[in-house]
Amino acid sequence: MALPKYKTSRANTHSRRANWKTSAAQTVTCPNCGEPALPHMACPNCGQFRGRVYRDAIKPAFSK
Repeated sequence: MALPKYKTSRANTHSRRANWKTSAAQTVTCPNCGEPALPHMACPNCGQFRGRVYRDAIKPAFSK
């Protein structure tokens, strides 16, 4: 395995890491409630996706 012969300078390190950028997640509006939601995921507000309600299936075990 190759080893670096010299220490990488801060300028080279920062310029290399400058390409690591994040972007905001794209959202779509829920057709049921109109809230923003991630595409291909159930709506966090109403729990619907493609006409099915998924919130009822994901209830905590300790709730009454």
